[in-house]
Order: sequence, then structure tokens, then C-alpha cells
Amino acid sequence: MADFKLESSYKPSGDQPEAIKRLLASINQPNRYQTLLGVTGSGKTFTMANLIAKSGKPTLIMTHNKTLAAQLYSEFRSFFPHSHVEYFISYYDYYQPEAYLPRQDLFIEKDSSINEELERLRLSATASLLSHDDVIVVASVSANYGLGSPQDYKEIVQKLRIGQEYAQRELLLRFVDMGYKRNDAYFDRGDFRVNGEVIDIFPAYNEELAYRVEFFGDEIEVIYSFNPLTGEKIADYKEATIYSTNPFIVGKEKLATAIKSIELELGERLNYYQKEGRMVEYNRLKQRTEFDLEMLESTGVCKGIENYSRHLTGKKEGETPYSMLDYFEMMYGDDYMVMVDESHVSLPQFRGMYAGDRSRKEVLVDHGFRLPSALDNRPLRFEEYINKAPTYLFVSATPSNIETELSIEVAEQIVRPTGLLDPLITVVNSENQVAHLHDEIKKVITNNQRVLVTVLTKKMAEELSTFYNDMGIKTQYMHSDLDAIERNQIIRGLRVGEFDVLVGINLLREGLDLPEVALIGILDADKEGFLRSTTALIQTAGRAARNVDGRVLMYAKRITNSMQECIDTTTERREKQISYNIKHNITPKTTTRSLDTNLKVEDSGEIYNKASKAQKMPASERQKIVKELKAKMLAASKRLDFEEAARCRDEIAKIKTL
Repeated sequence: MADFKLESSYKPSGDQPEAIKRLLASINQPNRYQTLLGVTGSGKTFTMANLIAKSGKPTLIMTHNKTLAAQLYSEFRSFFPHSHVEYFISYYDYYQPEAYLPRQDLFIEKDSSINEELERLRLSATASLLSHDDVIVVASVSANYGLGSPQDYKEIVQKLRIGQEYAQRELLLRFVDMGYKRNDAYFDRGDFRVNGEVIDIFPAYNEELAYRVEFFGDEIEVIYSFNPLTGEKIADYKEATIYSTNPFIVGKEKLATAIKSIELELGERLNYYQKEGRMVEYNRLKQRTEFDLEMLESTGVCKGIENYSRHLTGKKEGETPYSMLDYFEMMYGDDYMVMVDESHVSLPQFRGMYAGDRSRKEVLVDHGFRLPSALDNRPLRFEEYINKAPTYLFVSATPSNIETELSIEVAEQIVRPTGLLDPLITVVNSENQVAHLHDEIKKVITNNQRVLVTVLTKKMAEELSTFYNDMGIKTQYMHSDLDAIERNQIIRGLRVGEFDVLVGINLLREGLDLPEVALIGILDADKEGFLRSTTALIQTAGRAARNVDGRVLMYAKRITNSMQECIDTTTERREKQISYNIKHNITPKTTTRSLDTNLKVEDSGEIYNKASKAQKMPASERQKIVKELKAKMLAASKRLDFEEAARCRDEIAKIKTL
């Protein structure tokens, strides 16, 4: 049992104490599956933190996108400042997977931009799992993708101890085998340098700490860490452990075995193409794979090494690949936990990952761009994922059937510590919905509050926005045709009062925390479907739960089952919340949220002003702007501001199309 010390000025309140008690009992039972049904603003994250602290289980927290993962990472680092809270998401700022379009005979080369800071954080997560008990890893769907063998990663380490003898040349060759490069000129992560009997090594997973090892002959005399920028000594050590730079790196013997296995598969595949008379595919595969084999033999790595993961890890064809879950399993056995945040979205996304990845790679394999073993470099299938860990906690305001059917315990967290109520829902005849909503909007904006309106089509969003603007109400629309930059600018504009009404489709459900919104209008609420399902309606209504005056208007000619379930659920929650507030003498207040958090879109000054006029610029000027934007994108990614990084990325893409 790991020692997690939870630090917070808050204490569990509202429904939190009962939810923590019930879920902890279920986890200790032990039951494999449990669900936390918590409304927006009820403090679900704090409940999750308490469960980790009280159960003492190392935990993998997963969610469906990077933005939510970044929020959770920040929160859990503040809750557990003395534990090893790690961050594991895709390390690409930009990623275009390789693909082939047979009809056009078009091969799209893999194109990516690796974020070095995110790569370091991933390595830090795997290294912490092998070194500590009090580990919390916050991850995106990336944790479901294949990784190298955790056993091999654990074995490809170099332990350094004072008093032990090492032949310096052999030690340096060992560092090379682990993926480190000698660099005496520019010392960076993943490098080592040599000065006489002193070796400096900068671990790939550390940010501001390198190790200096001083020898007397072949014996280690001194080990200490230092700041690689300033050279300032940090701490002395009796021993230090250095991990490899890549989870796919294996020892020499296994690498030799893998190369033979790849050569054997290549020979079989080339024979197949020769018999079929497909010489284009024959030559294509032969050239690409032989080049990769040469790189593996000479350096131990190659571009796209993950496509040979089945050979490198010794897995059989079709066998479940290694993933982040295997690192937890190897170190903690059955004493760890997986928490799935926003599970009603995350689980369906996990389910769909395998099929999409498979269909793309089957085309590549069939046309000779990859060996068939590349199909085993894949994300986990849903049934593999859901049966892998010993303990799961699903967290959502609207859990779907799979969570509730699997879970032995479903704990509800309805009461908010702030005392805020679920919004009041009113059903209005949709005969004159646009005119009626116009009158309601005018009442709201006189109080300096904002309005969200959901419609069913892009055309309706645009036309309604134009109509209300003509009527003197400042309105904007938002739908999927707008890129990340424009969406973020629009959301910020709503919050600061540049306009009063935002019209959208399904983009207004999860992930928008807007305390300024006091009214939500749902047009055509009786049109049953994905956008008007019970889950969608409850999530949409929840956007008004941050404001004390929050209310929802559903425009319909009839009350559908989804509408009725939403109304019944919200009414039941309101009654419980009101009763709690009366009993504890709580007066609800609108939450406050500064503009420098999630929805932050900084004014990027001259860069973006120039970018907007890029079409009229000479190519040399556009290249300068791209360079500036790329530097800004990398800086934003390093501080985990993915909204800003996405904005820069989209601007770069726009300019490159010119």
C-alpha cells in the first residue's frame, strides 16, 4: 500500500463523504468495477483524490482528450505535491500518420512534430513506475497504444554505485545501447559527455537534473546531480539508476533475434508478392524494410520502430500488445486502479480506436508499405482494455449503460459544496420558438449575463445568428467548420462580453465551463437523436449549473422520453440540493473563474495580425511568420497550454496551404 499524502484546504462535504465511503468499501471488497455519478461542479476530482489517498493504490487516470488530461494533471499535482504525479499523452504537437489511397495511388508519408517536453514527461512516467510506489499517471487515449515490453525496459538500465568498478569504454557503449548520444559540445536530454575521468549524463526523463560520475581509475569515486545549465551541484548520491531513452529499446541479444524474425517475415512476404506477380509491392517493401533493418543493426533504432514492436517484444501474431497498463501490472500486480474520467465519452472513444487504426494499416500492408506484423502495433481492443486492470472507477455526470451494468457500486454525488442547484427546466411550445427565445434573451442580457443556444444544423446556427444580430442582439455561431483558433476566440469573446449569445450544435455539451451563462435555449428539443438524447440534454443543461440564475428552455411540440428523463433527473437533483441547502443554511452563489485558465486565448499581437494578411505576403515573409508561430506553439505546449498550441498549429497549417 503506497503512501499518498493528500493536501487541500477543503474537506469532503455535500455528497462527497458518503460517495467516498461507499466507493472505498467497494474498492476494498474488492469489486472490479464501480461508478461515480457526479453532477457538474460537485467536486468529482476531489473525491477521486480522496479515494487514491485512502486506498493507497497507484492509479492510472484516463480521459478522452489532452485538454482535460492537462486539467487533471494540474489538479492532482496540487493535491499530491509529495507523490509522483506523471503525465502521459501523445508527444506530438502535430501528427499525420502514414496512409495510402489506392484509388489515387497516393502515399501520404508520416509527418509529425515531436514535443520534447511531452516526450520527457512520458519517459518520466515509465521511469517513475519502475522506481516508486506512490505514482499517479494522468493519461489520454495514448495509454491504450502499444509500448515496448516493461520487462525489457526494466532490464535496460544502468546502475551506478560508489566503490564499484566499471570499464569506462564498456560503460559508454552501454549508454549508447540505451539510446544516449555522446555530445561534448551541446549537452541536452538524452546526451552524455566525457572529460577525462568524469562522465556527465543527462537522463532523457529529467528536466533540470543531470548526473556527474567521477572515476579513480576504473572505480566510481563520486556521484552527484547538477543543474546542466548553471553547473550548480544539487545533491550527492551513493548510487544512481539510469533508464533508456525509449521504451522500444531492447538488449543486443533480443535485438539480434528481432532482426532475424523481421528478415524471416520479409522473405515470406516477398515470396507472396512474387507468386502473385505484384512486383511494385515487392520492390517497395524490400527497399523500405531493408533500410529499416540496416538502421536497426547499426543504431538499434529506426524511423517507425514501433511497427516492428511484435518482433522486438517477442509477442505472437494477434497477441495483446504491451501498453501502459502492463507497466502498472508488472510493478504492482493486482494492487492498482484505473479511473476513467468523463467515461460516457472516453469509453466509446477507446472502443473505436482499434477499428480505425486497423483499417488504415491493412491498406498499407496490402500494398507493400509495411510488413503484416505492423498490424500488431495497435491500440488495445475494448474487451482487452476493460478486462485488463484489477480495479476500475468510471466517473461521469451521465454514465452510459455499460458503466452502470458493469458496476457493483454506483455512488451518486448530487449535492454541490457551493450550494448551486441544477438549472430549472421549462418546456415551451416550439411554434414561435425563435421569437419567444428572443424575448427571454433580452431579459438575461440586461443582467449582464450570457446565453447559449443549441440547434440541429450548421445552416440553422448561421441563420439564427444573423437574425438575432439584425434584431440588435450581439450573437455569434460556432460549429465544426470553424478551426480551434476561431472557436477559442469566440468562447473568450462570449465570456468577456464582446457578444451576448452563442449559437452552436453539439459543441456546447462537454468541456465548456462558463459561469457567465444564465440561460440555455434548446431549439427543437423533441427531435429525438444523438443531439437530443437523454445524455446530450443533461450535459447541455449542465452548462447552466455554474450560475445561480441558471435555467433551461426546451422548445418542443411534445415531450419525448429523452426530455422527460432529463427533466425528471434534474428535478430530483434540485429537490435534494435544495433540501441540503436548507438543512445546512447554504446560500448558493455563482462560481467565479478567471480568464487565464482553460479557455485562455492570449492576444498574440503582431504575429497573428501579420498571419491574417499572409495571402498577400511574399513566401519569405510567410516563412518567418511560420517560424515565429512554431516557437510560440512549442512554448505553449511546454507549459501544457494546449488550447494556445492548437491555435498556433492551425495558423501554421493555414499559412502552409498558401
